[in-house]
Amino acid sequence: MIELTGYIKIFTTLLVIVNPLGVIPVFVSLTRGTTEEERRHISRTTSITVAVVLVAATLAGKTLLDFFGVSIASFKVGGGILLLLMSIAMMQAKHTESKHTPEEAEEAEEKESIAVVPIAMPLLAGPGAISSVIIYAQASSQPLHVGLIIIDCLLVALLTWAALIAANPLSKVMSKTSINIATRLMGLLLAAIAVEFITGGLSQLLPGLTQ
Repeated sequence: MIELTGYIKIFTTLLVIVNPLGVIPVFVSLTRGTTEEERRHISRTTSITVAVVLVAATLAGKTLLDFFGVSIASFKVGGGILLLLMSIAMMQAKHTESKHTPEEAEEAEEKESIAVVPIAMPLLAGPGAISSVIIYAQASSQPLHVGLIIIDCLLVALLTWAALIAANPLSKVMSKTSINIATRLMGLLLAAIAVEFITGGLSQLLPGLTQ
């Protein structure tokens, strides 16, 4: 088991990676021309999808790693590099292509339902968030540990729903500059978390480095 502060850190990490504030401009753009009821439906569907994806990754992550014969140490290094690339993009106030490519953006404009793709996946619950919950879930096999991580995932999904519900009012109050500043600060925090993942994985793969 991890100490309580550790689960607060996990929640913070997931919230930074999912970054509901950063997706508000995209959400407003993709839902332009829809009714208030339709936006609420999209927000609800998006948050439920985020919760399902993160909880599924928490529960099935170890099975997937075992199936492909990937060690958790290797996955930590790979996941850490992915998070580091994401953090660099966030500090430049950009979306990484691992989250959303220009082709997906064009395709989204033509879709009738954009709640699941691309808003929920990959913009919110993308590879970074999925790899993070898998890594954290492997810290302990105790049911309470897994349960607390699931609670963190559900809280992040709930805050995502709240941010999307308030997207239009927030987009009028918060300028693009203020959203970019918040995104850059979260990117800096994510970079530190990414380095922890990478060094933790390398210390297991190459024990001599820590001596």
